[in-house]
Parts: sequence; structure tokens; C-alpha cells
Amino acid sequence: MTTQIEQAVVDTPQTSTTKEVVPKAFLASFILVTLCFPLWGFANDITNPLVKAFSKILQMTAAEGTLVQVAFYGGYGVMAIPAAIFIKKFSYKAGLMLGLAFYALGAFLFLPAASAQAFAPFLLAFFVMTCGLSFLETSANPYILSMGPAETATRRLNLAQAFNPVGSLLGMFIATQFIIQKLDPATDAERRALAADGSQSAIDQLSAITANDLAVIRDPYIGIALVVFVVLLIIAFKKMPRTEEKSTDLDLSGTFKRLFANQNYREGVIAQMFYVGAQIMCWTFIIHYGTEVFVSLGMTEQDAEAKSQMLNIYAMVIFCLSRFICTFLLKYVNPGKLLMLLAAGGIVFTTATIFLTGVAGVYALVGISACMSLMFPTIYGIALTGTGDDAKLGAAGLIMAIVGGTFLPMAQASIIDMKIVFDGFSATKASFILPLICFVVIAIYGKRSQQHLPE
Repeated sequence: MTTQIEQAVVDTPQTSTTKEVVPKAFLASFILVTLCFPLWGFANDITNPLVKAFSKILQMTAAEGTLVQVAFYGGYGVMAIPAAIFIKKFSYKAGLMLGLAFYALGAFLFLPAASAQAFAPFLLAFFVMTCGLSFLETSANPYILSMGPAETATRRLNLAQAFNPVGSLLGMFIATQFIIQKLDPATDAERRALAADGSQSAIDQLSAITANDLAVIRDPYIGIALVVFVVLLIIAFKKMPRTEEKSTDLDLSGTFKRLFANQNYREGVIAQMFYVGAQIMCWTFIIHYGTEVFVSLGMTEQDAEAKSQMLNIYAMVIFCLSRFICTFLLKYVNPGKLLMLLAAGGIVFTTATIFLTGVAGVYALVGISACMSLMFPTIYGIALTGTGDDAKLGAAGLIMAIVGGTFLPMAQASIIDMKIVFDGFSATKASFILPLICFVVIAIYGKRSQQHLPE
């Protein structure tokens, strides 16, 4: 038995006297929950540049560096279902609080990880942190959907998600100004030379460089841990509306059977997996792509990396502006149709990234962000259409799909590590065939999903 508000989240639209995106009764809670969206945006996008940073600091290959993404996005895959069960048994507020607690704990673990000067403790810290993000996203997304009528549910989620890039932009800025720029200027080759030297002076010099660089990575995470802890306290003491009934009857088997039988939901999970993979690949490897291009034009490696990271920030600004524009367009355009059109744009820009030379290819890669802005919340909202009370566990499946951010970037990194030329294309350029495939999958889902959406 679902509550009136809960049913309004994902069932087909009912006759309603109001079409408010956020009803006044929910406004304060909507704002507070929306504050959580920039928090995980920050975590995602301060982390992406660290693939390159850890590879440099610890003398690893690009593929080894993507273990950062495996640990980070792996937390989503492991904890999404437990998070959904927890939320179904307790409440969205309880899920938010537990998520914030794990987030803060994982970020605080960067302190001992930096002291250990080893990769594994950082991977553990990333994993714990994203176990928290899994709880946070599994709670916040459906909670936002439930705060009003079904007719405006997708627009409501897009509005909340529009603030996610604000955190992402801040994360990218801090990564550029307070991590990348603060790392020791020693190049990859110089660090490897010190490691190969073997003398005590070389070992001491390399150890000092490594300790400095890991401390540079550590400090922003300690800062965000304190911010997250404050938000946790605010939510703990704020009375939040309950839009779902407490349930001890989970009926996991029945719920999963219904979800797997739902073609729209099943294909939505697949599309979400490919979207997250495309997003992480385009934002992580813009640094590799840009560095390769700018070094070929005569820049030093450090300047090329810094310029590439700045372009990543520009990409996020475009993403953020596009999110607000697309949220407005959803008032007039079927979400599935807009998703399909933006995926088609992603296909065009990614093709240009592969085939254009010089800075034109870099600008095309930046342009992909305008097309990605709408995708995550729109796929999320479309996939949950008509799932009723199964939306709680259905949301978990869509969060689990974030594991696309693990194996797809690793596959791309493996191509980049080949460092060979494919019929005139560098390995880095050729690797963007993977995001191209992702956008094709998303375009197909956008087309097919239109039949499941109310006009």
C-alpha cells in the first residue's frame, strides 16, 4: 500500500489541480536535500583528475591509475541495493544521514592514507566515501521525485540535479588550483629516473616529492569531510516530510521480478550505465587528450596538463548552463525526445573529437559536456515511470548502473596505454570510440522510451 505522495512519484499522471514543480509544503525540505547534490558532484569531479595525478605521483600506468575509478564507482555497485533496502525499511532521511556519515568517514581516511604513502589506503578511502554517496544518491533522487505531482517529477529532479554541476565545478576548480598546480613540477620521466637510480639520496628525494604530493591531495578531502559533517548535523535536527510508509515487508523477489520484466526500466539501467561511463571517460581523459595535443604544439608537460584541466572546468561550466537550459526545455519537449537529440549531439561531438586534429579536437571534446547535461536525471526519471512502490529498489538499480564508471574508463585507459598509432590516429584519439558507442546506446533508449512517457 503506497502513500498518495509516493504513488505520485512514478505512476502515470493523475488529474491534479496543481502542476507546481515544487509545492510550497515541500520547499524547505527540497532546498535542504538539493544541497546534497553538489556534495556528490564535488566528490566525483575532484576525483577524476586524480587518475592522472596518482599515475604521476606513484609512477603507474594510466590503467593502474583508473583503479581510483574502480574503487570510487565500485562503492556504488556494492552499496546501492543495501541502501535501497535500508531506505525501504526506514526512511529517505535515514538514508541521507547514513550516506553523509560514510562520506565524511571516507574523506577523513585520506589523512592516514597520505601518511602511509601507499595507493591501497587511498583506494579504501575512495571506496568508503562512495559507499556513502551510494546511500546519498539512492535516497536523494527518489526523495526529490516524491516531493510533488507526477506531472512535474522529471522537471523537479532535473532542477535539483542542476545544482550538481555547481559542486562538480568547485571540485574541478580545487583539483586544478589546489592539487594539479601544487604538485611537485618533477615530470614523469624525472620521477622514474629517481626510482631507477636506487641511491639513498635519490630514494629520499623521491620520498619527499611523494609525501608532498600526497599531502596536497589529502587536504581538500579533509575540508570536504568537515563540510559534509555539518550538513549531516543540519539534516539530523531538521524535521523532514515522510513521503513513504515504513515497511518491513521487502518482497525482494517479487520486486526484482517486476523490475526485470519492465522493459523501459531494464533498458534505462543499461542506458544509465553507458551514460556514466561516457561521462567519466570524457571528463577523465580530457587531460590525457589535451596534454597530448598541447605538448605536440610545444608546451611543457606541466603547462599542458594545467591547460587541459582548465578546459575541463570550461566543460563543466557548459554542462551546468546546459542543465538549466534543458530543464526549461523539458516544459515543452518530451524527455525521451530531448534525450535522443542530445545523444545525437554527443555522437557528432565525439566523432569530431576522434577525427579533428589539433585544438579543434580538444574543443569538440569540451562540447560533449553540453550534450551530457540532461542525461543522468532524465534517464533516471524515465526509467522509474510507472514502477510504483518498486521505485525504491528500482532507484538502487539505476545507482548500481554507475559502475559503468569503473570498467569503461579502464578499457579506455588500456587503449591509451598502448601508445601506438591506429591508422593515423593516436591511441588516445582512438580510445574515444568507447564514448561514441555509449552515446549511440543512449540515443536508442531516448527513441524507444518515448512510448512510455505521458505527453
